[in-house]
Amino acid sequence: MAKHDTSTPQVHYLKDYTPPSYLIDKVDLTFDIQDEATRVKSRLVLSRHPQAAASGELVLHGSARLLSLTLDGDRLAEDRFRLEEDLLTLTGLPDGFILEVETELEPASNASLMGLYASNGNLFTQCEPEGFRKITYYLDRPDVMSKFTTTIVADKNKYPVLLSNGNKVGEGMLDKKRHWVKWVDPYRKPSYLFALVAGKLAVLKDRFVTQSGRAVALEIWTEPADQDKAAHAMASLKRAMKWDEDRFDLEYDLDIYMIVAVGDFNMGAMENKGLNIFNTKYVLARKDTATDTDFEGVEAVIGHEYFHNWTGNRVTCRDWFQLSLKEGLTVFRDQEFSADMTSRAVKRIEDVKQLRAMQFPEDAGPTAHPIRPDSYIEMNNFYTMTVYEKGAEVVRMYQTLLGRDGFKKGMELYFRRHDGQAVTCDDFRAAMADANGVNLDQFALWYSQAGTPVLDVTGDYDPVGLRYTLTVKQSCPATPGQEHKLPFHIPLALGLVGRDGVDLPLQLEGEDEPQGVSRVLDVKSAEQAFTFVNVVTEPVPSLLRDFSAPVKLNFDWRDDELAFLLANDSDPFARWEAGQTLAQRLLVGLYHDAQAGKPLTLSTTIVDAFGAVLTDLTIDPAFKALMLTLPGEGEMLEWLDAADPALIHQVREFVLVELAQALRGDWHEAFDLNQTREYKPQDADKRALKNLALAMLNRLPDDWPQEAAKKQCFGADNMTDQMGALVALKDCDTDARTECFEAFDERWADDALVMDKYFALIASSQLSCTLEHVQNALEHPAFSLKNPNKARSLIGTFGRNLPLFHAADGSGYRFVADQVLAIDAFNPQVASRLVQAFNRWKKVEPARQALMRAELERIHGSDGLSKDVYEIVSKNLG
Repeated sequence: MAKHDTSTPQVHYLKDYTPPSYLIDKVDLTFDIQDEATRVKSRLVLSRHPQAAASGELVLHGSARLLSLTLDGDRLAEDRFRLEEDLLTLTGLPDGFILEVETELEPASNASLMGLYASNGNLFTQCEPEGFRKITYYLDRPDVMSKFTTTIVADKNKYPVLLSNGNKVGEGMLDKKRHWVKWVDPYRKPSYLFALVAGKLAVLKDRFVTQSGRAVALEIWTEPADQDKAAHAMASLKRAMKWDEDRFDLEYDLDIYMIVAVGDFNMGAMENKGLNIFNTKYVLARKDTATDTDFEGVEAVIGHEYFHNWTGNRVTCRDWFQLSLKEGLTVFRDQEFSADMTSRAVKRIEDVKQLRAMQFPEDAGPTAHPIRPDSYIEMNNFYTMTVYEKGAEVVRMYQTLLGRDGFKKGMELYFRRHDGQAVTCDDFRAAMADANGVNLDQFALWYSQAGTPVLDVTGDYDPVGLRYTLTVKQSCPATPGQEHKLPFHIPLALGLVGRDGVDLPLQLEGEDEPQGVSRVLDVKSAEQAFTFVNVVTEPVPSLLRDFSAPVKLNFDWRDDELAFLLANDSDPFARWEAGQTLAQRLLVGLYHDAQAGKPLTLSTTIVDAFGAVLTDLTIDPAFKALMLTLPGEGEMLEWLDAADPALIHQVREFVLVELAQALRGDWHEAFDLNQTREYKPQDADKRALKNLALAMLNRLPDDWPQEAAKKQCFGADNMTDQMGALVALKDCDTDARTECFEAFDERWADDALVMDKYFALIASSQLSCTLEHVQNALEHPAFSLKNPNKARSLIGTFGRNLPLFHAADGSGYRFVADQVLAIDAFNPQVASRLVQAFNRWKKVEPARQALMRAELERIHGSDGLSKDVYEIVSKNLG
């Protein structure tokens, strides 16, 4: 494949956007699939863009083998075009013309999994963001929206199934062996939404009747052996279609909706119009092969890609800098869908945990960028937690500020204005503002400023005047290229909890009467004071309820006040957060004690607080499991400077062992009380708490927990409990662990997705021999470095294993760097994700810093490095 010259990287800037010189009104594609190669003929109807500068030149993107060019029926003379790497320039063109292009591809040798590629004898496409240019020469940019007709020709025995976007309008036989199918998409779309699938696949069929009475055919295509794992995905799709109608009045617009599952896929899934292509991880689920978390993940991603039909397809982004316009919005929509399908409180906390564990470090690291970046070298690198998850939080803030009804009004205006268009984040913000008659100019800073804002809040109670004043100061740390930040518009949701545990009425100074017991304050200045009146008792403030903004909040609660909120706060997120804050204080204090050589002791406050939660039978078990889970080691790394990862691990394990020992009987009771006789989806909350209890008990040097885990592993009728047992055993150097892991490997060796779990278990173990086990796994018959799921499960997981990745001898760093370089040779997109394990190298102590930097410099100096990896590494070293 063509490689990037790292001496002259091309940087793309948002400020340089110009409209394309031509538009493509209509595209006719013909794919002639042969044994060794595929020939692609495209017929493009072009017209000059009315807003573009006058020019007879057209520059098309492409990297496929060019066979012929025809302009208005005549073969194009060689002096009329210029072919350079990835670019085809045509000159002397009229205002309107028809261009025919013929290219040749070799899908079987395309290991990048972008463009048209082969997987297990079948053919698939992935075109977002810039994969279509690997198929043919085209204006491969999202603001060129065209109507596509696609004809696929292939051997019927080898490729009986031929799928593309839109509705099927014809099919037939060319001769005794070869058949054809023709698809027409009636809606304009950019090239990144093009899709094609050809091969031997099985289908699960169903139908959905829309709110207007139209019947839509639903099809989920899988490998024949996996057809019995698609029922949950189909049920999830129907729930998503109904939810989008109920919540946003958005109805599906084609006659058919298809999903295809493929095991070799760089992403989670892709929302191609009418033909979604999915990683098998987010389609296939059966109780014996998928965990409760997997089932929820399938439903969320099925919903996400379906919701893209409107927020991404019908209205798409003008350029790739606007990626969060479709992704942040659609993540928010899938989060809301999942919250309505499961537990809203648990879902919200899980989303915040993920944001803090993965996006906050991104915001604080060398690759920090706003949700609308200013520049990029490789667009693949901006499919980030910031664009997606922080982008979703920014969309959520619209709803927090405008209310649920106001947000829906904004969505309706957005679609009325922009259906069928490629637009910007500013267009979405304008629709929200105009629909509600509010000024959101300051809110635009969320799109242009990187970093996680910090709110420092103080409270003062006046018992004579019955007034309570909150003073809020906001700041945002410097990030690359942005030294100074302007104040954000931050919605701060809060309540004031009385000493009886009941929320107090909230009446701001100047208001005639209270406005409820939970409300949102508009924080817009660097410092702002809010005074509440008629506060009859000194309250304990409950701040940032429902995580109303993606910020860090500091308030000087006493430990007993946090324990009080943990027991009494009416807001589930704030209640959970109180426990996390208590745990953070404990962990940081113990880390400094250990650093100073002091003996470690666990305070009774934390033991009593955790014990009260554990024994409270009124708390939902899934919510209880979240409340009883300590912040992770990765989060601890973010709290500290020049940190020792080994010491972080030691301190956290000390607390877990102490909590296991102090609450041994209560953990045992929780394990017993949450047993179920048979697998039922609705018992997922019980399984979550039961398996947490089992893991806690296996930290103790007792035989019973080991035997309980082994019994559960061999006797489980579902993957959740089997994995729960293996997670409990993975850090135990015992015979029980060996027996269970070997049996699991033998039983599931032929199931690719289950083996992904096995490789992740190996890589997440904190035994000293883990690196050796991971290296051995590279040679496992079920492992392939060329499969993204396998690479992420083994190498990606190991890169997040704090004590082993950060081994003092640098062995973990060398291993991951070696694998990054190996993968970069054929799949730069996956390699660039894995190299980000080094992003926080400046957070660790100097000796490890030096070792990490040395590996980054080794990668940076490697010959033929892709621009994907080059961009990440150069930002780390810059």
